[in-house]
Amino acid sequence: MTIHPIAGGPLAGIRVLDLTSVVMGPYATQVLGDLGADVITVEPPRGEANRSMGPGPIPQLSGVALNLLRNKRNISIDFKHPAGLAALLDVVATCDVMVTNLRPGTLARAGLAYEEVAARRPDIVYCQAHGYPSDGPRADEPAYDDVVQTETGIADATSRLTGRPMVSATIMADKVCGLTIVYAVSAALYRRAMTGDGERIEVPMVETMTAFTLVEHGAAAIPVPSLGPAGYSRVLNEERGPWPTRDGWIMALPYTKEHYDSIFAAAGRTDLLGDVRYSTARLRITNAAFLYREVRQMMAERTTSEWLEFFREQDVPAAPVASLDALVEALPVEVHPAAGAFHSIPPAVRFERAPQSVRRPAPLIGEHTEEVLMEAGYDAEGIASLRSKGAFGTVPAELS
Repeated sequence: MTIHPIAGGPLAGIRVLDLTSVVMGPYATQVLGDLGADVITVEPPRGEANRSMGPGPIPQLSGVALNLLRNKRNISIDFKHPAGLAALLDVVATCDVMVTNLRPGTLARAGLAYEEVAARRPDIVYCQAHGYPSDGPRADEPAYDDVVQTETGIADATSRLTGRPMVSATIMADKVCGLTIVYAVSAALYRRAMTGDGERIEVPMVETMTAFTLVEHGAAAIPVPSLGPAGYSRVLNEERGPWPTRDGWIMALPYTKEHYDSIFAAAGRTDLLGDVRYSTARLRITNAAFLYREVRQMMAERTTSEWLEFFREQDVPAAPVASLDALVEALPVEVHPAAGAFHSIPPAVRFERAPQSVRRPAPLIGEHTEEVLMEAGYDAEGIASLRSKGAFGTVPAELS
């Protein structure tokens, strides 16, 4: 079959208004942009937090922002200013999707709640993502990744391994909820294509992460009456790898009876061959701590490369421990027009007919304000009038 790729990606032709900050929303809109959408980010002149998340080659672009803000155009409009709000709503009228992580009360006070936005664009897909459900008592409470992880079982799960509650060593809640935004928006766009109807979507972080955590950690507590405590025992096991080898570390996941047979035979542990404790899948989970402890001791008998060769021959999933620095060094290098060379994180999902791509570098604050307003119907005189009224604001000197 001959494949004829379509330039731009699966969401080419879709325009997204991005009224988000930090990581959750910007990550969602980065993915939507990689998928081909024309993403227009609204940013205050002072800049958003992700621009200063660690060092970067220029003040406006941290290492995080160089990838997180790609495939986006940027407008700087003060929507607290009446003229700025009117201009922003004119831009909204040109968009298919609006994504925001402003709290419900803030959106209402700003004049950007669903009702106001849908009045300008009735078929818009409007997605608001925030900490708690908008119809609950905590609707306007702040919610950040660490707090959400703690509130949705992640910290409790780690306490069962470490003896103290800890959050994950990645911004898990923000990124899981960001990807949830992507699939929710994509589903709503499909429905709109079928029916012509827009949609209001809400992604409460706490509910999203609770559902995510309990996929496996609901465990024995899910049946009624409960058959045991919550928590998936195979994962909540301090013997779970990575394990030290003769010269480094390795992570392996023997999963089947045949996997354990091959490892025990290779290590000369004939006393364990055929042990009933790994004879069925349920018993392998129940006895995971014992099995992992035995395998851990065996790993020290060979080097990492020797074990990797063995595991590949036996079709046992295994890998050495990869360092963050090595992962970054393996990325391709691109050149940003203002920031210079940087490591670009390629889109992960591969489409044959409508491939993802990086089409735009991360923008500076307000870089596309005039361009986007002209597309919304403003002429040079109208843009000058907005500027004179103070609807754009001024980028602080330390960020310029």
